[in-house]
Amino acid sequence: MVDEDLLDEMAARVKEDPQLMKQRQQLAEHPFGTIKRAMMSSYFLMRELKKVSAEMRLTVLSYNIKRVINILGVERLIEAVA
Repeated sequence: MVDEDLLDEMAARVKEDPQLMKQRQQLAEHPFGTIKRAMMSSYFLMRELKKVSAEMRLTVLSYNIKRVINILGVERLIEAVA
């Protein structure tokens, strides 16, 4: 495998401090899982890095707006934007 040394280094870091992996799972994996399943974005519709980057930014923006609405509510979001 081409990047086997990188995978070995990562495995060693996880083995040294498994709490870091648990923290990453709690913080980073949840949004990506939500984006994949709840927002039905399991693959990119565009091709080329520039277009895929724009597509991902729009997806993350919509996820963040959805989170703000769930936390603050529509009225407080409109007040904050106005």
